[in-house]
This record gives sequence, structure tokens and C-alpha cells, in this order.
Amino acid sequence: MQLKKASVLVVDDDADVLTAVRLLLRPHVKEVVTEKNPDNLPALLRQQAYDLILLDMNFKSALNTGNEGLYWLRKVKELKSDAAVIMITAYGDIDLAIRSLKEGAFDFVVKPWHNDKLLAILADAVSKKGKGMAAEATESLSDLPYSELLGTSEAMKDIFLKIRKVAPTDANVLILGENGTGKELVAKAIHSYSLRAGKPFIKVDVGALTESLFESELFGHKKGAFTDAREDRAGRFEAASGGTIFLDEIGNISLHQQAKLLSVLQNWQVIRVGANEPVNIDVRLLCATNVPLAELANEFRFRKDLVYRINTVEIMIPPLRQRGSDILLLAKHFTTVYADKYMKPAPELSKAATDKLMQYHYPGNVRELQYAIERAVIMADGQVLAADDIIFSPIEAVPADQPLAQESNLEELEKTTINRVLQKHGGNLTRASKELGITRTALYRRLGKYGL
Repeated sequence: MQLKKASVLVVDDDADVLTAVRLLLRPHVKEVVTEKNPDNLPALLRQQAYDLILLDMNFKSALNTGNEGLYWLRKVKELKSDAAVIMITAYGDIDLAIRSLKEGAFDFVVKPWHNDKLLAILADAVSKKGKGMAAEATESLSDLPYSELLGTSEAMKDIFLKIRKVAPTDANVLILGENGTGKELVAKAIHSYSLRAGKPFIKVDVGALTESLFESELFGHKKGAFTDAREDRAGRFEAASGGTIFLDEIGNISLHQQAKLLSVLQNWQVIRVGANEPVNIDVRLLCATNVPLAELANEFRFRKDLVYRINTVEIMIPPLRQRGSDILLLAKHFTTVYADKYMKPAPELSKAATDKLMQYHYPGNVRELQYAIERAVIMADGQVLAADDIIFSPIEAVPADQPLAQESNLEELEKTTINRVLQKHGGNLTRASKELGITRTALYRRLGKYGL
């Protein structure tokens, strides 16, 4: 069936949306019927059969369902309608929209949409009507150039769906997850699927920038603005203009740095250090942190107004220990990758090795698995990896919540704590001082005191 022969029902309580959709679809379909009140949906479906239904996720109604869109989707299914249902959703409801796919919706479209994209979704729905698409849409991102972003678990399928849906928009995305889960790969995937794919992708580890470097690195500087400013230099935001900027470790920046960043995001302008004139920027903002969202909501640590700015859409990457068979999928992938790298035949995994991989808790997540497989491929002599060939890093051997040794001496306890935090951050004094809750100067004094 072609879109030209389709009858479409649009249900949304926003009159402007109904008008816009009617004007858009009229030249492309056989019939467009619009309805503001979802209570009339059952009567409309009894009177006439529709090929497609565009259904809003949220209505101003007395229903206490948590989301009216899911309620009315179920009603459509109860009435045995053959229509393919496409949900209309806002950025913040993408998790609910993914639930709607599992309950029988064909697809969803995010407001504000691109007209060509909406027409393509409707045409696809008509051509595949009755076959369903949710499973197909969640399989993988196999066409991406970032092959490590693999998974068949339900959690990863949800992430793939979010990437595909959010990427074509300019929504700011906050990527959450433990260290080593693949937050940068998700950011690159979003950029790759976006309309900015041919433009720059600029990554900045903002958590590693000192107070003095933060503005210069992100916003640029004028010649002579400070001692080492020997020439005019564009910052990372200007370098990313037209493309995507990815701010990693956003949860580790100070309140002062947050205020500077918020000003830029409110106005989409930067002022180089030492300059007076603002420079307009056009960037897609992606951020990542291993800090839980609940901690970011703590105003003593992070400004709530900045959280709202960076968190139009949130993507939570699960830890590897919660991804089931993805562990073996990734392990086999890494054996192939490193066998090619070191010009060795790709080894098989023995039953004992797979059992060991599946039973481990992976505090270092995918990154830890990757390094363990790389070592195994390098050191193994045979064509089969045994359990003893899989050696996990001693860096991750002690759980993060394990109490420190019970030193009775207060100075020894402080020395041990400082040493542990320094090791955790690879000797980065800025990050260590932040975690310890002291200034860099105070940390320097303690390093001298304890000979560290």
C-alpha cells in the first residue's frame, strides 16, 4: 500500500499541532482526520477504519495513568484496530515512548520533528503495516563505525532506539553511567546519526581542566590576555561550531565553572578571555558523567539550572554486570580485534573461560573486559583461551565501598586516604583535591608533609 492511499487519524489536544499536521499530510495522503479530545477515539474507530494513527503521548485530562498516550494505545489495541500507531512525544518522554513500542506502537516521532522525517516514518508504516517494527528498530547499530557499541540485551536495545530517535534532533543529551561503560561511544554514535555528522566532533574532558584553563580551553582567548597567550586562539566551542561538542566528566566541574558554562548555554555565545565582543556559536551539546543524577541534583555540588540545560534527554548506560550475554558478545569481539592487531589466529573461549567471564562482577565495566581479553590474546599460546588466561586487573580488585584499613593513628589514616585518592585519579591533583574536599594548595602541603 502507498502513503497516497492511506487514511490518517491524528489525535492531539494542541490545535496548532493538528493544523500543522493536516497541512503537511493533505497533499500526501488520501484522508486526514484530526481530533483534539482522545475520549472520542473509540467512537471514531468504530465509525471508520484508519491505516495510520498519530497519537500524542500526553493530554490534559483527568486520567491518572502517568501517561495518557499508553492508555489510549491500549484502547486502540482493545478495539482491534489494524491501524499502525505512531506516538507523538516530547524529548523528556522518550523512555515512555520506548515502552509504547513494546506495547504495540509502530514507531514514535519527537517534537519538534522534521517534516521529511515524519513523512518517511508514515510511508514506512504503511508499507510494513501489520508486520510491526519495534524489534527491527532495536536490534543494533551495526552500520555505525563504532563497532564496540554492541549488545543484544534489552537495556542496550533501548539505548540504540534512543540514539536513533534523539540523534536527528538538536536536543542536549546527558549520558550517565559508571566508568568504562562506553559513554564516549554513545556520544559518537549520536553525532554519527545526527544532521551534523559531517561537521566536527570535539571532545573535552572538562573534569581535568583547572580553573585557570577552563575558560581559555572552552571559550578561547585573545593575544596578551595572560602570560602564555602569544596569539589569538579559538576555544573548543568555536572549533565545534556547526557540529557537536562532547563535555566528558561534566559532574566534576566546580560551581564557578558551572556558572561560566551556564552563561554560554543560555546565550549560545562565547567571549574569549581578554575580549569584549561575544562570538555566536552553533553546536549540539552532549555531556557525560559517572556521577549519579541524584547527586547532580544536590545544589551544593551542581547547579540545578545547569542540570536542566544539559539534560533535555537522558541516556543511562547500564553496567556490564547487568547486561547478561552481552559479556560474551563483547569478549568474542575483542578476541577478534586483538588477534588481528597482534597478527595471531583468533582463539576460541573454553567453557571454563566463558563461565569465568560470566561470573565476574566487572567494576571496570567494558573497559576492564577489553583489557583482560587483550592480555589473554597476547599471552595465550594455544588456540583456546582457558580460565587461567583470563586475568582481571588488580586495580579493580578491591570494591570501591570496601572500608579502609583500620589505622588507629589519625595522620596515617589521612595519608592513606590521600594516597588512595591520588592513585584513583592517576596522580591528577585537581581531581584528587576535589574528591578530598580541599584546595590544591592544601593538598600540596599534605603531600609535602607525608612525603607523597
